Amino acid sequence: MDKSKKTLGILGGLGPMASVYFYELITRHTLALRDQDHLDVIVLSGASTPDRTSFITGKSDKSPLDAMIKGVRTLYNAGAEIIAVPCNTAHYFFDELSKAVPVNVLNIVRETTEHAKRKGACRLGVLATDGTLISGSYKHECERLGMEYVSPADDDQKVLMDIIYKSIKQSSPPDIEAFNAIVEHLFKNGCDHIILGCTELSLIPQKRVYGYEKMIDSLSVLAKNAITLCGAIPCGFDDIYNT
Repeated sequence: MDKSKKTLGILGGLGPMASVYFYELITRHTLALRDQDHLDVIVLSGASTPDRTSFITGKSDKSPLDAMIKGVRTLYNAGAEIIAVPCNTAHYFFDELSKAVPVNVLNIVRETTEHAKRKGACRLGVLATDGTLISGSYKHECERLGMEYVSPADDDQKVLMDIIYKSIKQSSPPDIEAFNAIVEHLFKNGCDHIILGCTELSLIPQKRVYGYEKMIDSLSVLAKNAITLCGAIPCGFDDIYNT
């Protein structure tokens, strides 16, 4: 075992396809000439974890917190030295998760907004679930960093939730035209960059996304930072959105 690299734990299943893609990003974008140059990775796919948005919005009384705490502790006990949670909405519970284990739990919201700031963003549009928007996680981070925060109009947000829950989570092709209309509205509202703040949205092929040159993919940011913090070298992220 290479002691110079840390073992990455992935709390997945939130949702499953986004977690698979995150692991693919970690593998595909680690500079490696042989198997041993890659990271050791422990994946826990907790697909049975109650829906985060349903709980945050009050549509369900089933909290996902206990399952997620059990998950990060399982990863830590299995040897994870850094933990990534590839789900933006789950970061409503970030403080509790980070306190549950004595290792670094990466914060996808904080790292993505800090990345946007380094990219020169001033007015930042955020595409995310109702749960993420209600939590105010991106809004708070934008305010902390001195950036303006913009979310979709109510009608656009309803369409976005259908794209996430009725298409991508059900493994059906999303309505790209409807998605691009939402993106275009945010750009017309003065946004200079837009964050894909739901990891399901990362599954939409970037070349089909309107204005993708100014899109920032939270899942790619998390993957790049995880590779770096675990002691490996990230590569090829310049070809993914604005990472």
